[in-house]
Amino acid sequence: MTGLYYEEFEVGQTIEHEKRRTISESDNQRFCDMTMNQQPLHLDADFAADTQFGERLVNGLYTMSVAVGVSIPDTTDGTIVANLSYDNVSHPEPVFHGDTIRAQSTVTDKRETSDGERGVVTMKVEVFKVDGDDETPVCEFERTVLSLKKP
Repeated sequence: MTGLYYEEFEVGQTIEHEKRRTISESDNQRFCDMTMNQQPLHLDADFAADTQFGERLVNGLYTMSVAVGVSIPDTTDGTIVANLSYDNVSHPEPVFHGDTIRAQSTVTDKRETSDGERGVVTMKVEVFKVDGDDETPVCEFERTVLSLKKP
């Protein structure tokens, strides 16, 4: 277990997630297949070539899911009761096959539950496309979790 208990989260704390992911065509295809999302912008090279992007885009929900996944070990692995919400999702720039992404989480709010037995923690998760020293924001959202308190 590597996650943080409620007491270990601090408002304003930014957690840099070291694990990165280079998104492959296969990743995108499988995610679209599993979720039954047949949007041609994600799957059809000829269709996508005629769009403003000129090529297929990685499914934005996949980008968001990878960000949640890479954040789990540093935030809630073994210390979460439930994910309560994902809010205010934005995708300011596209992700393409072959792009490498990284994420960071900043604690924006925390409060005890009414019974005082657990805590609610909200984090702003930011996802960046990494190209050498350049980073471009590609996704941002708020993740609210119900967290265990220390035993």
